[in-house]
Amino acid sequence: MGYAVSDSEKCDGISGGGDVFGKCLRSLVRRKQVDSEHTKSSASSGHQLAKALSVPHLIAIGVGSTIGAGVYILVGTVAREHSGPALTLSFLIAGIAAGLSAFCYAELASRCPSAGSAYHYSYICVGECVAWIIGWALILEYTVGGSAVARGISPNLALLFGGENSLPAFLARHTIPGLDIVVDPCAAGLILVVTGLLCVGIKESTLAQAIITSANVFPFGVDGMLAGSATVFFAYIGFDSVASTAEEVKNPQRDLPLGIASALSICCALYMLVSVVIVGLVPYFALDPDTPISSAFASHGMHWAAYIITVGAVTALCATLMGSLLPQPRILMAMARDGLLPSFFSDVNQRSQVPVKSTVTTGIIAATLAFFMDVAQLAGMVSVGTLLAFTMVAISVLILRYVPPDEMPLPSSLQDSIDAVSLRYAAGIIADSKDATQPLLDKEAEAAVFPLILKQVAEGSYTLSDEKRRKIAGWTIMITCVGVLLLTSIASFVYLPSILRFSLCGVGGAFLLSGLIVLTCIDQDDARHNFGHTGGFNCPFVPLLPIACILINVYLLINLGVGTWMRVSIWLLVGVVIYIFYGQTHSTLRTAVYVPAAHVDEIYRTSQNSMP
Repeated sequence: MGYAVSDSEKCDGISGGGDVFGKCLRSLVRRKQVDSEHTKSSASSGHQLAKALSVPHLIAIGVGSTIGAGVYILVGTVAREHSGPALTLSFLIAGIAAGLSAFCYAELASRCPSAGSAYHYSYICVGECVAWIIGWALILEYTVGGSAVARGISPNLALLFGGENSLPAFLARHTIPGLDIVVDPCAAGLILVVTGLLCVGIKESTLAQAIITSANVFPFGVDGMLAGSATVFFAYIGFDSVASTAEEVKNPQRDLPLGIASALSICCALYMLVSVVIVGLVPYFALDPDTPISSAFASHGMHWAAYIITVGAVTALCATLMGSLLPQPRILMAMARDGLLPSFFSDVNQRSQVPVKSTVTTGIIAATLAFFMDVAQLAGMVSVGTLLAFTMVAISVLILRYVPPDEMPLPSSLQDSIDAVSLRYAAGIIADSKDATQPLLDKEAEAAVFPLILKQVAEGSYTLSDEKRRKIAGWTIMITCVGVLLLTSIASFVYLPSILRFSLCGVGGAFLLSGLIVLTCIDQDDARHNFGHTGGFNCPFVPLLPIACILINVYLLINLGVGTWMRVSIWLLVGVVIYIFYGQTHSTLRTAVYVPAAHVDEIYRTSQNSMP
């Protein structure tokens, strides 16, 4: 009967310590429902974002956020030390690998078009605790990423003024005496300018990003592409910025998949074209590892190209800066809507229809970091948020296909409607009960009994094979993830004895392969057709494609380095403390009543019909 009781009642109303712990632990995996017209109508009108974006806007966001990443990656290093003349092929392979995650994003973005991106998908498919970790990691990614990009603009901008130390005094870097801190007013100022632009409106800021991206693309403003095979992959990670704007897209079911696919394809083509030009101008073994593009043109007497490349580098960084700052306010807003952060962050400006308070907060924090800190040492932490998000999105696709949530949380204010629908479905059961003639004593008894009966009636529509299939699929997904983690981690521990290493890799590989075979052989859940917003993009080659995506991303996560993980662990630990003492106790789901997904629409209709 605990099925219908809210999580706060579970934790507060039971005296047994073990039961309290168990029920509070279950609250960590409570899942929210897909945003729909029902949930939007019940929300404050001030919390709605402007539906202003179309496919061209999404392409501008995706290309602008992605191409700029190439500024930090050195074509010369990879061409000389790794790929040689096959640099173009390396970009193609990396683009295909990134496309695996893009396919998963496209399906979830069209089915669950709401602000929050991977945080939102994880909350719907996996649970609140995992969603919090993903959201908290994304906050780190966008803040540090934006600050790092801003710190890289001033040195490039100085070249246009004649040299490294040629910027005007009010923009130039200065060292604080006695503290050995190098402040960067130019970086902080650029972040504040971009923040102001993002506050004007999503359509206006997207137009500006399109202009900046055009200035970046045509003069080939990329001063390097790769620093290893993993970094090639990171050159394509900007498309998640497209998914973060899902709630502001006019036709998300159609436009989001097109925007993600088009942005990724354009970026892959541009990267390949630039690599063809550079390797064609200079033999790969003669490329300058630091300035491959400018040196390539200079070697042919085209010294004027250095200025064009510098302009391209600056505009590329500006586009990336906008792409880094654009998603974070929407992550903060989504988490605040769910009660995991203070409601301050969920406010949407009535005029511009953007989360101004979240945007300003993001800008101030990023500007402060860029002003005082050399955040280059923290740059590796950016990759953790991205890869965690990619991994959870792929897992969410598997859950959506094989074990989509069969229970949905509804606000306790709909308790009367829930009871009414429960009575209609359970009338025959109550009539046959020997206690049917006894009146129900209070609403608490109704809350405990009727939705439970509602669930039992709904479960009666499932066959035994359906229930077994869901259990088998759920355990198989878990075993597959364990196999991926075991295989990638052991394969990366080169210091282990060979026999132990190969044995454990074999166990992990067996888990992974058996999971793939089982998921391929069993049927996907029919409820997937009606989950979320239908009519959008469907990820192909499930389960092979999502599992391959999980394998790639977890492997890259494992190989980020001990130092990076130690720094990230501190950030995540702070997030866990905040969640325990604030997020968990303020979650909007703490008083939610869970009912079968099949009856959610009917409950809302009953509620609307009962309104005066």
